[in-house]
Amino acid sequence: MACSIAEVMGAVGDRWGLLIMRDLLLGLTRYDDLRRSTGVTNATLSDRLKSLEQSELIERRQYQARPDRHEYVPTEKGRDLALLMQAMVQVGDKWREAVREGAPLRFIDAETGHGLKLALLDAETAPVPSRAIAVEPGPGGDALMRWRVAQGAEERDRRTRSRPG
Repeated sequence: MACSIAEVMGAVGDRWGLLIMRDLLLGLTRYDDLRRSTGVTNATLSDRLKSLEQSELIERRQYQARPDRHEYVPTEKGRDLALLMQAMVQVGDKWREAVREGAPLRFIDAETGHGLKLALLDAETAPVPSRAIAVEPGPGGDALMRWRVAQGAEERDRRTRSRPG
């Protein structure tokens, strides 16, 4: 499938893979800590760690012998997911505001302590409001991706035409 989202999801796997990557990106490295943080079963955690390693998102390193113990650290490819995590935190925080709960995690500038948020910028680095964002098939898009984009545009147009006003 020629889809960048499918590429990432294929590497991460499922919600457990994403939550494990969250913890690894937060600095947890040990199996027991990952298990405690996520609440995942031992079988699922072992399976997801192997899968994340096969996807080259994490590296397994031995830190103790007899008994052998390993830690897990994000690779450069795995660290690329930090941007995705930030976006998910920002969206989740927006949704949580509806129930008046505080943000469970904040991204801050390490030097100033100011909060950070993701924003789209145009080529001239001017902020772009979310309502002004459009999508188009990229050069690597296949027929299915072109269809998705076209169908979505048709649906948005249909909704716009059916609105009163």
